[in-house]
Amino acid sequence: MILLISLIFILGYAAITLEHSIKLNKAASAMLTGVLCWTVYALFSTDTHHVNEHLTSHLGDVAGILFFLLGAMTIVELIDAHDGFQIIIDKIQTTNKSKLVWSIAFITFFLSAVLDNLTTSIVMVSLLRKLIDEKMERWMFAGLIIIAANAGGAWSPIGDVTTTMLWIGEQVTTWNIMIKTFIPSLVCMIIPTYFIARQMKGELKKPVVTDVANSITSTRFERNIVFFFGVGMLLFVPVFKTITHLPPFMGILFGLSVLWIVTEIIHHEKDEAEKGVLSVNHALRKIDTPSVLFFLGILLSIAALEVTGILTDAATFMDNAVGNINIITMLIGVFSAIVDNVPLVAAAQGMYSMDIYPTDHNFWEFLAYCAGTGGSCLIIGSAAGVAAMGIEKINFFWYIKKISLLALVGYLAGAAVYLLQNQLF
Repeated sequence: MILLISLIFILGYAAITLEHSIKLNKAASAMLTGVLCWTVYALFSTDTHHVNEHLTSHLGDVAGILFFLLGAMTIVELIDAHDGFQIIIDKIQTTNKSKLVWSIAFITFFLSAVLDNLTTSIVMVSLLRKLIDEKMERWMFAGLIIIAANAGGAWSPIGDVTTTMLWIGEQVTTWNIMIKTFIPSLVCMIIPTYFIARQMKGELKKPVVTDVANSITSTRFERNIVFFFGVGMLLFVPVFKTITHLPPFMGILFGLSVLWIVTEIIHHEKDEAEKGVLSVNHALRKIDTPSVLFFLGILLSIAALEVTGILTDAATFMDNAVGNINIITMLIGVFSAIVDNVPLVAAAQGMYSMDIYPTDHNFWEFLAYCAGTGGSCLIIGSAAGVAAMGIEKINFFWYIKKISLLALVGYLAGAAVYLLQNQLF
């Protein structure tokens, strides 16, 4: 049974990694892998009732993550539908290339912590088309955005799905993860930004804007109120968890329901046709459902490996082979540039017991940093990178040549800062 489940998981993982080569959506591969792992476990078990209890227990944890993601994605879609992110775009006035590099980097870094690295990269890379005319310059800025978005997401419990998973799993707490990983994440962003800024000289040549009919369907008042309410509700989630001690998905559902009521009130005089893309109903239809199903499949797969003891054996093997937990964590970060960081972190959660590494242990904090930022080393190594690649059609090998080394240097520098910080304090 152990061998068969392991084989199914490896084949499923390979299909996820080779998604673009085999042209099979990773959500389908992940769901099939999860179902087959549990099916084999049930067929080989003598006590199916015990298997069902395990599945129900793990499904509760998985559902918490999925509902959190659904709520957060809907809020972000609603802000975007009201052109809320235009508020940020309007603040960028400089045409000096070097100054713009630093402006884009810091805006992306902090915006990613509030929203998430994927949404932030989409917003910021889309913004580049309004600011920069020359393609190669846009690509350099897009590479910077990938690094800054991943670094910004790593130190926030709602900024990157892997940090969110550790937060929901109670491996890390809100303020501790922010305090301990903020400076390493900042260093991870600043070093590549410095080198890119040195390459960018002179003034920007802005693209010629054609006079297209304005398609914005929300007023300035509506845009502002949805933006600030939406961001406020996202920021309130950690506060809600701290006050009530309820799971984070309850906080995000509270925030979504409040924003839903607010949008219904401000659009109450419009008919359904006029509301159009401004309604929560439309936002719910527009969210990235395949990604949610991917998380469901991969988390169920990891749960099957955990209950059958495979992950425990894998952790024992890695500890014996490598020995140093910090090196293991850094390898997980580098490996996340090749494969998805979600299953890697989910596997680590199952491999290493909280009896050994309790809440807010250095291992979990360092894992959040490494898994969140290591993916920047390859453009396919993170959701932010894949999104930027799709929008700007960035060449894979161009990214390796121009950005990968900078991302790796930033990643290693941030890791060194974390380890030094841990030794000193």
